[in-house]
Amino acid sequence: MVLRRLFNPTMVWFLLAAGYACAQTPPPATVTLSVPAMSGPLALSASPPSIDTKIFGTWYIDGAFSGLGLAQSQPAEGDRSVIADISNAQIFVQKIDGLARFYVQLGAYALPTLGQSYAHEVDTVSTWGKFFDAVPQAFIKIAPSESLSFQIGKLPTLIGEEATFTFENVNIERGLLWAQEPAVSRGVQANAVVGPLGFSLSLNDGFYSGRYNWLSGSAAWTINPVNVLVLAAGANLGQTSRNTLATPVAQNNGSIYNLIYTYTKGPLMISPYLQYGQVARNADIGIPSAASLVGGAVLANYAITPNVSLGGRIEYEASSGSANSRPATNLLYGPGSSAASVSVTPTYTHGHWFVRGDMSAVDIFHPTQGDALGSNGDGRTQVRVLLEAGYVF
Repeated sequence: MVLRRLFNPTMVWFLLAAGYACAQTPPPATVTLSVPAMSGPLALSASPPSIDTKIFGTWYIDGAFSGLGLAQSQPAEGDRSVIADISNAQIFVQKIDGLARFYVQLGAYALPTLGQSYAHEVDTVSTWGKFFDAVPQAFIKIAPSESLSFQIGKLPTLIGEEATFTFENVNIERGLLWAQEPAVSRGVQANAVVGPLGFSLSLNDGFYSGRYNWLSGSAAWTINPVNVLVLAAGANLGQTSRNTLATPVAQNNGSIYNLIYTYTKGPLMISPYLQYGQVARNADIGIPSAASLVGGAVLANYAITPNVSLGGRIEYEASSGSANSRPATNLLYGPGSSAASVSVTPTYTHGHWFVRGDMSAVDIFHPTQGDALGSNGDGRTQVRVLLEAGYVF
């Protein structure tokens, strides 16, 4: 079933094109590819395979292929204690110069997230409308200059510090704060760079709702090559009743704010960030009371050697309300609940190959019965161990 869904005719065509490019086209000079976003320790090739289409310019092709194994305590109802899955079978095709540019990301992916039921590869690409299907990101970009551009399509979010896919981040799993953020949004976006300042503004469908009533923006200040400060925010300007795994009705009808600082020097990267989210009462669409959530996280990675690195993440978030008040809006593990997590991720790379582990623990405080972990929804602690191995180019 997994192989049949993964290797559909469209995907096979793109995979063959990638293979042909790798075999027939000499590596180009070093290029900078801004998507997919990579925060390390994994990195796509600085000289990816390319195809000179003559009329339509040079297209670059790279990809990520990996599998993972997971063991966990307190699996949720319908989840399993031990899981093996394809974590990535994706290729990326893009044109990065000229007035008209594009990016297409195609393939299968898993979405392992702390404190959440495991999102299998087969579910993410085949559960139409609940996740992002087999083309999770794709957009056209019009760039009158290198400092001004406009995008339209399925866009990576401007919110948060962690990207969506396992290969993009320090840790294999996404964190607690990521679970409160939009991941992929369909819409339009404008980008401008003025000296050390970078601005983006997007009108989109927020948590993949199909309703284009979200406004998101970010402002980044590159203080110097070592220090970067980012302010990001997004909010629903209307209301949306849709409620799915990718579109939680409360978060999608609220607003969210981030303050992110990143320090990168030599082998060390450290990035603390703060997050605040809120939603107003709207009983007509199933939000019985106003609620808010505040959290903070620190992500870090240290390159011990050129081939070995150690990443980590710590988080804490708390929601408003009380389990004793009815009705109440649940943003976490019940009204008034909070949670903390810690993750450690060692990584070994050899050329384009990699293998890494991920050890994590989540603790929940003041949960509501039925909204926490485990098959009965009353578990307060979950420990996971993951192993991921693969190839990026």
